[in-house]
Amino acid sequence: MASGDAEGSAIGEHPSGTVAAFFSTREKFRRALWYLVAGTLFRIPIRRADGWRVFLLRCFGARVGRGCLIRRTAWIELPWNLTLGDGVMLGEHCIIYNLGPMIIGDRAMVSQYAHLCGGSHDHSTREMMLLRVPVRIGADAWIAADAFIGPGVTVGEGTIVGARSSVFRDVPAWKICHGSPARVVRDRVLSDRTKAE
Repeated sequence: MASGDAEGSAIGEHPSGTVAAFFSTREKFRRALWYLVAGTLFRIPIRRADGWRVFLLRCFGARVGRGCLIRRTAWIELPWNLTLGDGVMLGEHCIIYNLGPMIIGDRAMVSQYAHLCGGSHDHSTREMMLLRVPVRIGADAWIAADAFIGPGVTVGEGTIVGARSSVFRDVPAWKICHGSPARVVRDRVLSDRTKAE
């Protein structure tokens, strides 16, 4: 993570190469303000308020592309660490736990109750140092219902992660994987009609 991403957090290099950090007073305040907005204005019960939610995310520093659909019960932990490409869909009750940078590519779908986890703790120390870990979801990928994507994982372009799967290692592009832990079961092959479009 670049030094600017944590905005005032106490940061140190961790032996694993990830970034260890605690929340600064400034970031705690910013986070509390976001929690207030996310629990109220973000969740207004209007069916097609995706543009409103995109506006709120951008107000808190998220980089959001065009045409994104974000359901009102989706949870984004730290908007300023979030980058969404064009046409991304975040489903009901999905969790974007983005303590580190989280990048979701164009037209990717994160289904209901899926959990993308960009944080962990260094359990080798008594302090249990917080680790902020990047997560990347490639363009045209689909994270199906109730799937878990672990810290530091990259899901390749076009890859499908099956429902209730748990992914702890990078998955190559254009694969279909499922299970816990997830394993690749076959290639994802697009029809000729889809490729032509």
